[in-house]
Amino acid sequence: QVQLVESGGGLVQAGGSLRLSCAASRSIFSISTMGWYRQAPGKQRELVAAIAMSGITNYADSVKGRFTISRDNAKNTVYLQMNSLKPDDTAVYYCNGRGPNGYWGQGTQVTVSD
Repeated sequence: QVQLVESGGGLVQAGGSLRLSCAASRSIFSISTMGWYRQAPGKQRELVAAIAMSGITNYADSVKGRFTISRDNAKNTVYLQMNSLKPDDTAVYYCNGRGPNGYWGQGTQVTVSD
């Protein structure tokens, strides 16, 4: 079992930046894919970005060119750098390990104001 704890959310103006962190309770080296999902009010949870152990990344079309996912296996941490934020990015962001049936964090709120 792995516990995931997100941090770094908050309130930011449109055009601003935030960096989310996800700290794991144990080594994530063996977890093939780590990812970030988000859920806005009234909407389904959606994949934002994922990174494989190889370093290969995958992004939702809506965030390509603005968000960057990275992982530091030595620190058991996954990051999501979010730039050029838009009000549509407002959501609770969840860290995930090993896909939808894997491990989840408790979520961190990101609010982007106009």
